[in-house]
Amino acid sequence: MQMIINGKKVAASDGSVIEVRNPANGKLIDTVPAATKEDVTLAVEMACKGQKEWAKVPVYKRGEILEQFLVLVEKNKEELAQTLSQETGKPITEARGEIANIPIAFQAFIEKAKHLYNSAIPGEFEKGQENHLLITVREPIGVVACIIPFNFPCDLFDQKVAPTLMAGNAAIVKPSSDNPLTLFRLSELLVEAGVTNGAIQVISGSGSKVGTWLCEHPDVHAISLTGSTEVGINVAKIAAGHLAHVALELGGNDAFIVCEDGDVDLAVEEMIWGRMYNTGQVCCASKRFLVHNSLKDAFTAKAVERIRKIKLGDPADPETQLGCLISESAAVHVEEQVNLTVSQGSHIVLGGKRNGAFYEPTVIADVPATADVAKDMEIFGPVVPVIGFDTIEEAIEIANASIFGLCGCVFTRDNKTAWQVAQALECGGIVLNGASFFRSFEMPFGGYKYSGVGTEGVMTTYDAVTKTKTVVLKNIFA
Repeated sequence: MQMIINGKKVAASDGSVIEVRNPANGKLIDTVPAATKEDVTLAVEMACKGQKEWAKVPVYKRGEILEQFLVLVEKNKEELAQTLSQETGKPITEARGEIANIPIAFQAFIEKAKHLYNSAIPGEFEKGQENHLLITVREPIGVVACIIPFNFPCDLFDQKVAPTLMAGNAAIVKPSSDNPLTLFRLSELLVEAGVTNGAIQVISGSGSKVGTWLCEHPDVHAISLTGSTEVGINVAKIAAGHLAHVALELGGNDAFIVCEDGDVDLAVEEMIWGRMYNTGQVCCASKRFLVHNSLKDAFTAKAVERIRKIKLGDPADPETQLGCLISESAAVHVEEQVNLTVSQGSHIVLGGKRNGAFYEPTVIADVPATADVAKDMEIFGPVVPVIGFDTIEEAIEIANASIFGLCGCVFTRDNKTAWQVAQALECGGIVLNGASFFRSFEMPFGGYKYSGVGTEGVMTTYDAVTKTKTVVLKNIFA
């Protein structure tokens, strides 16, 4: 596949490419260009020109163009799902579900944009301003760099690109170099649907080079990034150099708390959903399982029993429920983290073995609260470390000891306890009696502490991709 710059498919200016391989079997799927700095510069220049033209398109017409994009997505949905499954290693059923989310998200952002009305501030509300009328209007912020990770590329394309375009901005998409193909195809479909040349572009290459060149360009006015905390901090530093706006959704180490009166069977089922989906490669997955000591052994035994029923295998098989990680190196990293956790005083009761990019779903029992995984070590894989506690205050203390604060959850039959934990946890989202893996397109999604800056969702993203201008009608009532 080729990049899209100014509405045209182009190779890298020096002809270099990146191989995209199926992580489940190592087979070559396709190649994409490895963009040069000159390519990035050209993309930004074309975005600046294209944005000015796209901003002239009325909001209702932008919506019609994006609706046409959805028609094309529906027509090509199986091709898109197969590509996503092959390049990511996620089960085909999950890939189909992610493609099915595209119209849900785009339609929501389209409708929200149609109702972003201007506001009026009558002078009578402030002493001395009685003769004036103030009108606030939203304007596009300009060129937005949409930096998208490997784990849910289409969902995050939806979250970033739909509001960026509907607000009249230009979007430059930078996918992960591990699995860029589906996002290349979606960008092609946006061009085909009628988005102005330059207003939607996609470039490819390593984050350390291409991502940096993109973020440091002075004509990139906003950066929307989902990725690791390390990368997010570096992007924030780069953006500060030219005062680009940033929205950063970063790492997480969500606490999953099961109180003494919690429903263990419900908690185990939610653990399957909240930890095994996408082979555990989810930013808001539950990653630290804090279970009251009176229930710890029962939870661990039932978790093992339930996980054994998961069908592992080829992501292309519709019967497969858990596939592989994004790469063998990612699986090796999970393996190292599990071994470290065992060396810090716990023991494996299920799994713990790796085969290439595949890592078995793993349960680690009796993890001490002093272990790295109990605090700041985020395991991006299908691993369930079980940590015991005696009081709810202790559980809250363990949960809040992490530098991360993305999401969390608590299982209890007591509404007062649920609300106590919801108020006490230092994170951006709390789920009561359900796993922390919960994200609707409508809700504001974002974390506290090292989990990010800002929120993303239909309710709030337009605040990040627009500027507010005040028009003063002075002495209009004089």
